[in-house]
Amino acid sequence: MQTVLLVIHIIIALTLIIIILLQRSEGGALSGLGGGGGGGLISRRSAGNLLTRTTATLGTCFMLTSIVLALMSREGIEDKGSILDKTVIESSESAKDADMKNKQLPAEPSAPLSE
Repeated sequence: MQTVLLVIHIIIALTLIIIILLQRSEGGALSGLGGGGGGGLISRRSAGNLLTRTTATLGTCFMLTSIVLALMSREGIEDKGSILDKTVIESSESAKDADMKNKQLPAEPSAPLSE
């Protein structure tokens, strides 16, 4: 489920980028590439309104998917506990293991002492 939502989130983000670049700004942006006169099916004014509404809708969807993804990832973290607690436990366990390895065992004779 999280993977599907992440793919939708990425698609929304890419579409939002394209829509923002198509909007007319002070410099003209990419919307001036359409060319032609003002007698098309969609006039510049209505196209601007459509792009503005689309940007607002996509922005809202982007924020909602961001929040849902954050909540979904948070659920997985709660089961495992804090990362700081995990680091402290691991370091204390590794210190115990190191102490066990460093203990000197009594030396065993390599040859019998007497026969």
